Amino acid sequence: MNTTAADTLFDYDRWQASLATDARVYQQNQPYPHIALENFLEEWAAEKALSEFPAVGDAGWIHYVHVNEKKHGLNKMDLLPPFIQTVIRELNSPRFVAYVSQLTGIPNLLPDESLEGGGLHQSRRNGFLNVHADFTVHPHKRNWRRRVNLLIYLNPDWKPEYRGDLELWDRQMTGVVQKIAPIFNRCVIFNTDEDSYHGLPDPILCPEDMTRKSIALYYFTEEAVTPTLRATNYKARPNDGAKAILIWLDKKAVATYTTIKRALGIDDEFVSRVLRFLGGKK
Repeated sequence: MNTTAADTLFDYDRWQASLATDARVYQQNQPYPHIALENFLEEWAAEKALSEFPAVGDAGWIHYVHVNEKKHGLNKMDLLPPFIQTVIRELNSPRFVAYVSQLTGIPNLLPDESLEGGGLHQSRRNGFLNVHADFTVHPHKRNWRRRVNLLIYLNPDWKPEYRGDLELWDRQMTGVVQKIAPIFNRCVIFNTDEDSYHGLPDPILCPEDMTRKSIALYYFTEEAVTPTLRATNYKARPNDGAKAILIWLDKKAVATYTTIKRALGIDDEFVSRVLRFLGGKK
């Protein structure tokens, strides 16, 4: 799809005008730098992305279903709908990445063309994602340190009783500091580091015919010294009780998988297919 200055999906002039203020808010926010921006894409673009958003299926979808999460992802560009590909290419463009660098104060950010762990995310009723800090290094680029997450929600008519808020926890995991509802065309951007704990740990209660939808992109910096690799670090909440043991055991299994994944160069889709086969799912 060709866009013109009048038909752009992201209004750079509008967001540049508020960039200095937004950057101050971002960098001062607690429990770690973050911001929620409303009506992020142009309205027509958000509506078109929603209209193309595919249902969860087996072709290309990665089924992240284990103790610490129950969600689904699609990160193969050639399997994404055409306009969603256009949106992702724009959000990975040099101009947009420069905007994110200015907003976050992190220079020389790099987009991830492989969409590792990102792309489209979707959760059905009873889906969840336990509180965690993200993996720290790109699985296939040893010197790429993960720095920033960007999420665009595409959930019209999302009600508070559906739950599914993004929770930002303090760095000591003693409590929630911010809750951000996944409402339509809201964009959440936040620093990701060793203790930027976040998640949606309580099962979603949306109707059976709805899902919680988002576009997820991650940005990296290339480091001169190879950063320390650490897998996704799931954490139990203070009131999780005996469940904390299962969370810890599953975290260790994920860490082992991450090591194997890096060593063998395999991807999440391959493992998803294996798990479906072992589980007898067609």
